[in-house]
Amino acid sequence: MYQDLDPIIHSQLRLAIISMLVASEKIEFTHIKEETKAAAGNISIQVKKLQEAGYIDVEKTFKNNYPKTMVSITPKGLRAFETYVNDLKKYINPK
Repeated sequence: MYQDLDPIIHSQLRLAIISMLVASEKIEFTHIKEETKAAAGNISIQVKKLQEAGYIDVEKTFKNNYPKTMVSITPKGLRAFETYVNDLKKYINPK
């Protein structure tokens, strides 16, 4: 009846990152930091976990000699998020 919720997405910070990417497709690392108020090191760890799962892509470049990290959601990540939301709905409103 109940599906196990995806443990990769179920983490509060990873869920916040994926949710922002679903809305914007591509965001800058600094924007994640501003929105979540999380420490840069913690965000880096969570971004790496999402990247290793194939849910996001990370692109590192430089702009005016400053590092710039852009994060975008992959089709696999979008499917995983949609599945997570549907599974969560089953918990909230079981039939």
